[in-house]
Amino acid sequence: MTAKIINGKEVASSIYRELSEEIKILKEGGITPGLAVILVGEDPASLVYVRQKERACENIGILSKKYSLSKDVSEEELLRLIDDLNNDSSIHGILVQLPLPDHIDAQKVLNAVDPQKDVDGFHPFNVGNLTIGEIRYPPCTPHGVLELLKRTGVEIRGKNAVVVGRSNIVGKPMALMLLHNDATVTICHSKTEDLASHTRRADILVVAVGHPKLVTADMVKEGVVVIDVGINRVNDKLVGDVDYEAVKEKAAAITPVPGGVGPMTIAVLLKNTVEAAKIQSVHR
Repeated sequence: MTAKIINGKEVASSIYRELSEEIKILKEGGITPGLAVILVGEDPASLVYVRQKERACENIGILSKKYSLSKDVSEEELLRLIDDLNNDSSIHGILVQLPLPDHIDAQKVLNAVDPQKDVDGFHPFNVGNLTIGEIRYPPCTPHGVLELLKRTGVEIRGKNAVVVGRSNIVGKPMALMLLHNDATVTICHSKTEDLASHTRRADILVVAVGHPKLVTADMVKEGVVVIDVGINRVNDKLVGDVDYEAVKEKAAAITPVPGGVGPMTIAVLLKNTVEAAKIQSVHR
């Protein structure tokens, strides 16, 4: 068996086509969805990611505003900017690009974003809604994974889903979203004993730990669907958390790195931004 390759770029393109139509209708009603991205410092990966977001916004008609701040900016100044954007009616979504410098309390900053404009889904209000299934803005990477599964016809209901990684950004919300879609969910992490015994039971395996080629072919069963969220630079090459070449010979479907989950994260961020514009237009 050689796996079907789940192409994130193709699925993202279909989302952009849908969003373009929605944005056209919103603009006819006098509403242009607006996204503000705050970048502190010059982390190379963040710079690339922000440029990709800007291009995607431009391509489908979202107003994109970038705020580039010095790595030495004070926490107080950053919080003032967020407060200004919270009160700017032309901005429907606010994204603070992580990581932030050590002298800034990242959680305090994320908490300062108006929950209605928190298109990354990191505010405790939105995290709480996710927990109880009242999902307004799903965190982007798990949301992208779910869209990949659904749009490529992967059955989730009743399946054994194993999530490797328990971060607040991917692992925990991913597990909750799979649970809300009626999967039976196991979460594994660095303290899990005999990781392979869990991953071998997976019908759907999501790996998000930042450890190159952690999951090998002997750790998965035939016919598994593998979603590799990891992105690691090894010898100037990007690789995932899964040993792709070996595992694809056993999997029914698998995401490549790059070109799998990455493009989806931006697509669903813009999907959340359009949703935020709709919600705020009703309440204005």
